[in-house]
Amino acid sequence: MIRPKSPFRRIAAVAAGALIGVGAMTTFAAPASAHHPEPSGTYCLAADGQTTVTWKVGNSENIDARITAVSSTITSEFTAGDLKVDAILPAKGGNLLTATQTHTFTEREPKIELTVEARWERPDRIVTEHRTVAATPAGTCAVQPTPTPTATPTASPTPTPTPTTASPSPSQPPAESPSPTPTVTPAPAEPVGTVESTCDKLTFTIENPADGETVSITLTPNKGEAKTLTVEPGETGSVSFVATEGLTVTPAGDGLDDTEPIAWEQPAECDEGEGGGLPLTGTNTTLIAGGAVVLLAAGAGLFLVARRRRLRFTA
Repeated sequence: MIRPKSPFRRIAAVAAGALIGVGAMTTFAAPASAHHPEPSGTYCLAADGQTTVTWKVGNSENIDARITAVSSTITSEFTAGDLKVDAILPAKGGNLLTATQTHTFTEREPKIELTVEARWERPDRIVTEHRTVAATPAGTCAVQPTPTPTATPTASPTPTPTPTTASPSPSQPPAESPSPTPTVTPAPAEPVGTVESTCDKLTFTIENPADGETVSITLTPNKGEAKTLTVEPGETGSVSFVATEGLTVTPAGDGLDDTEPIAWEQPAECDEGEGGGLPLTGTNTTLIAGGAVVLLAAGAGLFLVARRRRLRFTA
């Protein structure tokens, strides 16, 4: 006698197909990692009292980015390096962009910070993000060796014995102790702002460090209602606007430096149609849905196979 198969096995077959489909959707629909420039800086004090600051900027992503803005709290210009607006920031693992500044500070505790903004263009999204970093002290600048001129040998008379006790020369003043390296008082942590244009959305994100202060901005689109984004220390928040051709959003808030309107930009790979077409925001939703349907059908097929096996005739 053939024992009937448990009905739970048939249910499990269908459930397996459903779980595989949902798993595929979860995997492909996972959010992309944040894009950001990676600035760092050090400063040292030279013998002439000037402070030399060296900045370096790296890339968090595996594709090149473009520098869209760069500024420093030091008023002097960059004296060396390749860090500037429109410079190409090589992909992660590539060369770093550098810059050098030299300045004589009059204040006791100077503020030495650099803000860098970069832009990444992927087929399905365009991301712009800025980071602010404070330079850290690196002691006294290394003294560059001064070449000694070669003297032409000349005939000299027979040397006269000199006293063995040497006396200090009046033309050589005693060495002075080097001035202390200026210290930087840690400034309040700067929040990180990101703007991302996908095929169907314009998204604003604020990442507020744990030691920061509460950030609140109002985002007003040229069409539709304004939205307020408030982010507490140690939290990350975002708001989105439906992408339409000509959409601009103007940010406003206390302490916000840039209040210029920000326009939605259509990525390269977006389906044509009304309002920019169907989105390809990080994942192809049509492909995911189709894959899920196929996997669900596979689960249903397993159910039919199980059922057919149960309906077996014997002589």
